[in-house]
Amino acid sequence: MNIEKFKHQHLDILASITRLRKLAHAGVAENAAAIAEAIVGFSGIIKLHLAVEDRSLYPALEASGDAALARMSRAYQSEMDGIAGAYLQFAARWNTPRQVAGAPDAFREDANVVLRQLYERIKREDHEFYPAIDAATAIA
Repeated sequence: MNIEKFKHQHLDILASITRLRKLAHAGVAENAAAIAEAIVGFSGIIKLHLAVEDRSLYPALEASGDAALARMSRAYQSEMDGIAGAYLQFAARWNTPRQVAGAPDAFREDANVVLRQLYERIKREDHEFYPAIDAATAIA
């Protein structure tokens, strides 16, 4: 199974997280328009990544015949439901400059929690899940 597109999407997601962090560190209220715009763009990347995982990656791993990989896939998919839900709520709350500028401290708190969860999940996939997929593919 070729998962290079997923790895590339991870790089895009991590770059988006970095961009949001830099904008927030430079001043949430001062960069509210850029932050909201970045969140809207970031949401497109996230939604595409989740859709492709749900439609192709997880079903393919489930059908792979590798019980350990199928279990790992189910665990990752289940965990992602909560993380994705939290991100989508975050994005809906902070997708306009007015919302961001009106509550910079709340934005910062939300961003710290949600973006950290997403960042940690991506890193775990890159260091545990994707190498397991690559190893199973190399054997098959």
